[in-house]
Amino acid sequence: MDSELIEVHTGSRKVTDLTAFIRRFCSGRGDGLCHVFLPHATAGLGIMELGSGSETDLEALIDRVLPRDDRYRHRHGSTGHGADHLLPVLVQPSLMVPVLSGTPQLGTWQSVVLVDPNVDNPVRSLRLSFLGDR
Repeated sequence: MDSELIEVHTGSRKVTDLTAFIRRFCSGRGDGLCHVFLPHATAGLGIMELGSGSETDLEALIDRVLPRDDRYRHRHGSTGHGADHLLPVLVQPSLMVPVLSGTPQLGTWQSVVLVDPNVDNPVRSLRLSFLGDR
């Protein structure tokens, strides 16, 4: 298995497109599976359409489901940080993408995204692993 840890700068964005990182990582690797893992307790991964307003809709959904206030028992960090620790239950920390001839087999409108409402951590680590057809 080939694996690489990369740094992703999310800044204040709640949704960050990871598709280019994954395409670069898979390029030239043949057939297999790309495992994407986010080793963080307050962020997750998803596959969704971008550029159609879906990012704003997802941000609004997260704000409705996990409001940023002081209702949470987990209270360190900025106000509402307890909600960040619940996010990975809804948006998982890992996913797999099939790869053929070094190309991730995402649908026409699909992108891999990092979902991260945690303003306390603007830089994330991302582990990409390739399980090739040997």
